[in-house]
Amino acid sequence: VRCSSSVSSLPRSHRLTSSFSHQSPPPFPQPLSTLSQLEQATEAGPPSTMSSSVSVVRIPPYKYIHVLDTNTNVTRVICGPKTYTKQDHEHLVCGPEAMITVPPRHYCVVRNPVVIDDEGRPVQDDYGQFKLRFGDSEIRMVDRYPDPFPLYPGEACVGPPTELRIVKQNTCLKLRALRPFTDGDVEREAGDEWHFTGPGTYVPRVDVEEVALIDARIVRHGQALRIRARRSCHDSYNHKREAGEEWLVREAGAFLPGPDEEICGEVQAVILTDKKALHLQATRNFTDVYGVERKAGEEWLVKSSMATSHLVDVYERKIGETSLTTLSNRQYCVVVDPVIDGVQRLATRQLRKGELSFFLQPGESLENGIQDVQVLADDEALLLSAREAFVDADYVDVVDGEAQAPIDIARQPGDCWMVYGPCEYVPPVMVDVLERRQAIPLDENEGVYVRDNRTGAVSARVGTTYMLKPTESLWEKELPDEVEQLLAVQAHGQSYVVPAHFGGESWDDVGGSKRRRRRAPATGAGAGAGAGGDDAVVGRDKSRVVTFRVAHNSACQIYDYKSKSSRVVFGPDLVMLEPDEDFTVLRLSGDKPKRPNVIKNLTLMLGPDFMTDVVTVETADHARLNLTLSYNWHFDVDATDADANRIFNVRDFVGDACKAIASRVRGAVAAESFDNFHKFSAKVIRTSVFGLTPEGKVRDNLVFPANSLVITNVDVQSVEPVDERTRESLQKSVQLAIEITTDSQEAKAKHEAKREAELAMGRLERQKLQNQAQAESQRKSLLLLRAESAAVETQGQAKAEAAALADASRISGQADVEQAKLRAKAASIENSARLQMLQAQHAEEIAHQRLSTSWS
Repeated sequence: VRCSSSVSSLPRSHRLTSSFSHQSPPPFPQPLSTLSQLEQATEAGPPSTMSSSVSVVRIPPYKYIHVLDTNTNVTRVICGPKTYTKQDHEHLVCGPEAMITVPPRHYCVVRNPVVIDDEGRPVQDDYGQFKLRFGDSEIRMVDRYPDPFPLYPGEACVGPPTELRIVKQNTCLKLRALRPFTDGDVEREAGDEWHFTGPGTYVPRVDVEEVALIDARIVRHGQALRIRARRSCHDSYNHKREAGEEWLVREAGAFLPGPDEEICGEVQAVILTDKKALHLQATRNFTDVYGVERKAGEEWLVKSSMATSHLVDVYERKIGETSLTTLSNRQYCVVVDPVIDGVQRLATRQLRKGELSFFLQPGESLENGIQDVQVLADDEALLLSAREAFVDADYVDVVDGEAQAPIDIARQPGDCWMVYGPCEYVPPVMVDVLERRQAIPLDENEGVYVRDNRTGAVSARVGTTYMLKPTESLWEKELPDEVEQLLAVQAHGQSYVVPAHFGGESWDDVGGSKRRRRRAPATGAGAGAGAGGDDAVVGRDKSRVVTFRVAHNSACQIYDYKSKSSRVVFGPDLVMLEPDEDFTVLRLSGDKPKRPNVIKNLTLMLGPDFMTDVVTVETADHARLNLTLSYNWHFDVDATDADANRIFNVRDFVGDACKAIASRVRGAVAAESFDNFHKFSAKVIRTSVFGLTPEGKVRDNLVFPANSLVITNVDVQSVEPVDERTRESLQKSVQLAIEITTDSQEAKAKHEAKREAELAMGRLERQKLQNQAQAESQRKSLLLLRAESAAVETQGQAKAEAAALADASRISGQADVEQAKLRAKAASIENSARLQMLQAQHAEEIAHQRLSTSWS
């Protein structure tokens, strides 16, 4: 093999200089990272650091140079220490270069290594060129190359020497064969993978690739690793595994997967206690860790008696955790589809009574959960029904409240009977509990409707505690909505209802109950106590006997649809409806003027009461007037009369009476002029309504014989013209009369106020004069006192001159004291007078102002 490289082709940076021997060794060549760089390095040889013009090359120890013989075109290696004289036909290719030194426990990789013979010498061809293994690599270690070695022409060192990899304990190195070779006693094929397990030092090979360093997975107590085979192999425990097969590694400690194994994940153990079991399902046929063969789809429980914890296997699917079902001595349950002796009995039921604890097996379920033992008091009973035929042993019947002797009764499917208290009862699986019944306590004014399910007859049980029989049930009496409304309204204190379209109350059906909204009730006949308060929700137990309190001085009509007869109840009384009875709803006229069907009520007020109506009349001179009339009325009826029902003969007695009276009033007013009617309106109306006696006097009342209604009085509340111009003229005349009266009263008040003011001024002036006279009188007294003081002073001076200087001083002092007292007294008198004068003056001014204010 000939080297085709030449000195001129080497880069300038690789050439030697003349001073190379005095320089430090060049840096170690960097590894070649790419294939193209490796080929360039192989063709060009080692880099040169000295110029080819140098003829003498000094080679230090452990360095080498490559010299090209241009005659033979062969490159040879010259190692130091040596001084080499270059011939004319020779060229220095590279060098001096440092030899490759491999430290202990290191290795280096040489690309395109030279061929070595059996004696360890490089092989040359016939031309003296070194033979190379192109495209191959060689790993050189200190055991074969203890001394530094040069690189032959064409060789390349890939990177600096690398330390041997130390594989620690609980780790392994995954290796892959790049080409077939023999590894000890094992024949490796290209692509084979195996593990080098630590602890140890891995010596690399050129035909082996390092894939990855794998750390061991720590399997703790209560954990497991899920392993899958990537291909058919033997696992770490030398078990035969097929490709894709999965298994669990349960042993605690470090685990290193094999080269054909992969870890899919971790499995945590489920802790099992006395109160918790694990519900599992098999995904395929296999034998579990407890040695039990499982079929695909089979379900079972793992309990604490089998293991304290359980790792869900690869062929097991966790359905859930089942809690312990515990029954006390007062509880029982019914298990549907029970497992008996390891076999599930489908479509069967099993009764289990406490005290008992158990786990529900897969497929089992509780019917209605855990139930308490039925404890019946002496006023309670259970209605039972047979699901299938059986013999009811030791059945105790109750007749008229007394327990009979126990007997055995054969029950057929569908039979119904009752178990009476006091007792404890646990129903067997052949029996259904339809309902729990309790005796209904009833006062003498209370009752319930009861239907016999065999005959359909409905009756009312009133006034005694009643327990339904097995063939009886409560019957709900339906009433019309308006009757329900009237009953609810009376319960809230209102005696009648005004419909919503007349401004009354509206009702909404919300969730099966009635909600009442208050509105202002209209004025009309039979108006009693008004209803008030917030919205209320009204509900009625339809199985209870309907009761209605008929108020005092009122009557209620009840119709029996079965016997087709009616009865009248006079208040105060309590009405209790039989199953076939219903109330007669009264619809009366109301509002002003009267309109039909405004007021609904269940009772008819007997009076006395009043009703108001507005009647439009026209006088003889065609003046139209609106009359507001109020009538006092009552029913002349006795509750003991046989024909007391006649008060209900007229459907709307309010409308009928108002129409009759309005007709009489219109006829009477039509014969009168406006002026005459305006003066004698009350007389004209009373005469028209009541009529005259043969003696010419107005009658006392008006009687309607059809229903015994009596009108006792007519009150004219207002008379208003219908015509607008007539109304304005009447208003102007009334306003003018009011203004005249007001002006007259105002003038009189002004005159009276002026007179009162003059009197007050006179009293004030007189008081001022009196105050001045009193002041002069006090001033006169002051002057007299001053004169007396002067006289005393003169007398004292004379005595002083005559007696002695000491007496004069004493008298002078006494005089001064006396004079000061007199001055103080005078000042007090003067100030009192002045104060009295001011008080009098202020009192007169205040009185004057009050009079002025009252006049104004």
